[in-house]
Amino acid sequence: MKVGIIGFGKTGRAVASVLLESKRTKLQWVVRQSKLLEHRSVPEFLGVSSDEPGLIYSKDEYSASELFDRYPVDVVIDFSSETGLDYYGVVAAERGITIVSAVSQYPDEKIKQLQYLSQQTCVLHSPNITIGINFLIITAKILKNIAPYTDIEVIEEHFKDKPEVSGTAKVIARELDLPEENIKSVRAGGIIGVHEILFGFPYQTVRLKHESITREAFGNGILFAIDNLQGKPKGFYSMEDLLLPFFKLDAL
Repeated sequence: MKVGIIGFGKTGRAVASVLLESKRTKLQWVVRQSKLLEHRSVPEFLGVSSDEPGLIYSKDEYSASELFDRYPVDVVIDFSSETGLDYYGVVAAERGITIVSAVSQYPDEKIKQLQYLSQQTCVLHSPNITIGINFLIITAKILKNIAPYTDIEVIEEHFKDKPEVSGTAKVIARELDLPEENIKSVRAGGIIGVHEILFGFPYQTVRLKHESITREAFGNGILFAIDNLQGKPKGFYSMEDLLLPFFKLDAL
């Protein structure tokens, strides 16, 4: 499956390395805002042995139409910013190219734009596309349904210089109908990302915890999303939509 990546920051680079090592995908290109690294080979830049083209382009070099004509893809993966969608969204949807957006904090109008595009193609949006975080959220919802009387707190830990509350923690709070005041933040050292949900029962506690060891975890989530979107009808999907079928255990 041919893929293209929008955005080449730290996470985009980690995802690119995972895609290059996968036998299921072929990285056609990366598009970034800056002209820095223009026409560099992604495999060469990342030090990954690969015969895939994976060249880097700035968004000013080609329009989205020109890019898709010259270097066709089946899936566009977006790790850029809230404005990245304006570059490729309409053209990708018109061509039936699957859109996987992992932009963490979209304003409401961008979510509506994605939902509109999903009338023409498959669109998935996940603020944190790691399998572990999305599994964590579903499991927490199930436990809350089982025991709605519990006290629930969300704890997020990140590197020392991260100024704002984690977007993923805000998503967790929202999904569990908790106020953001229930989020406790820890900043220390070079922690990449730890999210924990604490359930306080009268006589026991349950802690659900996810830790990102490296950003390549996002690449694993992308591969899962691409695999499980295949054959799906056009529409707007979340990681929860793709994961829920796996929660149906066979009866003993």
